Amino acid sequence: MNQIQIKRHSIKLMPVNKRVIIRPFIPADAQNLKATIARVLLLNEDEVEAQLSLVYRDFNKRHYDIDTLLLANYIKIQNHIEDSSQLSPSRKLLIGAFFSGEYSLESAALFNPSIIPHPDQTNAPPGGLRFIISLRATGEGHISSIEFRAGTIEPSGSIKLDKISRYVTPPEIIPDPAYHKPSFILKLKEMGLQGAFILDALHPLEEHFTLSELERSLTEMRSKPHEHTHHYDRAIEFIQWLAGSNYEIRFSEKLAISERIIFPVSLNEAKGIEDARFVRFVDDDGSSIYYATYTAYNGHNTLPQLIHTEDFLHFSILTLNGDGVQNKGMALFPRRIDGRYAMLSRQDDENILIMFSDSPHHWSNPEIILRPEQPWESVKIGNCGSPIETEAGWLVITHGVGPMREYSIGAALLDLQDPTKVIGRLREPFIVAGPNEREGYVPNVVYSCGSMLHGDTLVLPYAISDYATVIATIPLVQLLHLLLEKK
Repeated sequence: MNQIQIKRHSIKLMPVNKRVIIRPFIPADAQNLKATIARVLLLNEDEVEAQLSLVYRDFNKRHYDIDTLLLANYIKIQNHIEDSSQLSPSRKLLIGAFFSGEYSLESAALFNPSIIPHPDQTNAPPGGLRFIISLRATGEGHISSIEFRAGTIEPSGSIKLDKISRYVTPPEIIPDPAYHKPSFILKLKEMGLQGAFILDALHPLEEHFTLSELERSLTEMRSKPHEHTHHYDRAIEFIQWLAGSNYEIRFSEKLAISERIIFPVSLNEAKGIEDARFVRFVDDDGSSIYYATYTAYNGHNTLPQLIHTEDFLHFSILTLNGDGVQNKGMALFPRRIDGRYAMLSRQDDENILIMFSDSPHHWSNPEIILRPEQPWESVKIGNCGSPIETEAGWLVITHGVGPMREYSIGAALLDLQDPTKVIGRLREPFIVAGPNEREGYVPNVVYSCGSMLHGDTLVLPYAISDYATVIATIPLVQLLHLLLEKK
């Protein structure tokens, strides 16, 4: 691939273990929990103040507004205290501290990036561009979350990242999210739940309903005479699980983009939010929104999910429906094609497939468009993010797995009007792990979740060995020339 002049920029995003959040640390054993509370209740107020001052000494400068975080964890165990109304504010905070712990978000890795234009181009230089990079951050226990970085591409082509804060803050979880009834019912049917009870539980609800309205309906159903069966209990459990898997979060606008963290919320992503593929989607009316597909992992199973946001402050997280919602690596096209949404996927863990839909939430009938052909991709191929529209066709950056489980990055070109047609494909990868890119958490891997065009330049951030992230730029004309070259 010496025909392509690849520029590897000096930027290298490394994991920083001092970026921490406060998480609940609550024992499952109620007796242990109550014993800890009892010991704190035995302290006199002077001892409480002394212990709390030690907490402030060691942790106050490591977090924004530590009192709010400690109080939130106190509230989680408050029902285990007989008369909590008599407790002083300091004692509540100290109890909260005993049921809290720090978690280092990126102590293991900072990798699998995607890049999109920043929604606010106010400070972009003429001929330049502001951008956001999403990253998969992995810490203790291999729990993954989504972090962000912002930066600027200068008119000269140089790339600069904004200064990264040492602070990081989870969002507010919006307490009463809304749901779309037809989509909700469809997902329950896909999960094998379609009995009369399901219809009875959801019948009183409007087409769009809230979590509190759903809970009231389920409470009413429980109060009616019925025979408790495994099917009944399972239905209740799955309705609540599905509701918990669709949620909304909101960040304070005071937080810099690097201070925002999307950490697992629902049970189906308890062990990780993996490989978010962000894309700026422009609808037929010219309006734009940012979507991201990601893989939710609960420790046993994976489930593709969808994020959407307009401003990177308010995010909605939704389950996806349809028989095409399987495996990993779903990537949405940046616009409709003939009035329909389009999505790349890899249901079979081997090939690249394409699907079309009237809704970004429902995906079925995938068909294979790319199969492994060359030795470097003989194990399997997948996409490295959403397709990019060019005059020559839809540019799809791919990854292939070859001998020794080595991951490399290649490309294919799809027809603009009919992206089921492959009109170009590289025989060799254009990025392979270099001598300084082979060592890491998973050796010999280069991988990306999304690139973008800036003028005639492809900007491609990619992870090296599932550990750190670098950025390369590639002249588009050179890449397209190779893709369209007759072999």
